Amino acid sequence: QWQKVLYERQPFPDNYVDQRFLEELRKNVHARQYRYRAVVFQSGAVVQQLCSVCVFVVTWWYMDAGMLSPQGLFGAALVSSLLGYVLFDAVDGGAGRRESGRTRWADLKSTLVFAAFTYGFSPVLKTLTESISTDTIYAMSALMLLGHLIFFDYGANAAIVSSTLSLNMAIFASVCLASRLPRSLHAFVMVTFAMQIFALWPMLQKKLKAQTPQCYVGVTVLFALSALVGLATISSVGAVLFASLLLAISCLCPYCLIRLQLLKDNIHGPWDEAEIKEDLSRFLM
Repeated sequence: QWQKVLYERQPFPDNYVDQRFLEELRKNVHARQYRYRAVVFQSGAVVQQLCSVCVFVVTWWYMDAGMLSPQGLFGAALVSSLLGYVLFDAVDGGAGRRESGRTRWADLKSTLVFAAFTYGFSPVLKTLTESISTDTIYAMSALMLLGHLIFFDYGANAAIVSSTLSLNMAIFASVCLASRLPRSLHAFVMVTFAMQIFALWPMLQKKLKAQTPQCYVGVTVLFALSALVGLATISSVGAVLFASLLLAISCLCPYCLIRLQLLKDNIHGPWDEAEIKEDLSRFLM
């Protein structure tokens, strides 16, 4: 009788296997089963970030066209930041703040330092890219915003994820675009708004997603509608294309993922690489 061993001489060719060889065959051992609603819910992070970039670009366009004053944008951003700050603590009853040990006074000092630092350097930001052509600035900004979307932390455990790099690329794009605004006050407000929408807003999103999923879905829908309305005032074609992109990411892509999951056919068996499960640490002493 054939034995699956190499240390004995047997009257069989080297590539011989008997009928028992496929008894240990297993298919899709580690395959995950996805649900459509769960995948749509997880796609909200991508939709939120795309809308954040859209809102930022639309806001910059309004300021560049003179249709939005820096005082108005700063006031609206300040009110929304205060509401978001209160909501951030109210969602979990302040448990996250108690765990981190950070006080409200520390948050206020950090905010004042950042605002003073940015306001003091706003004339430098305004004249930083005077020697660079506007087309180059637009190309650099578009490339940086694209990199921000690629490296953003959507919750996946991947090597490409880098929250620090993603935020730095978004701020770099905001500085480039702010340098093309009329005055230093415009540049200051634009960079401040970029910090709010690219740094603070994702933190609130993650807290809502973890604590109140239903509220997170409602906020995602309202934010997407706001981005579409703002884009529609600039370009109706762009709004239609952006809406198609959002629907494809949130509805079509999850459907394709689930359909393709049914075609998965990974096989496992005795031909897999051997796994050493014995504790070999004693040999390293």
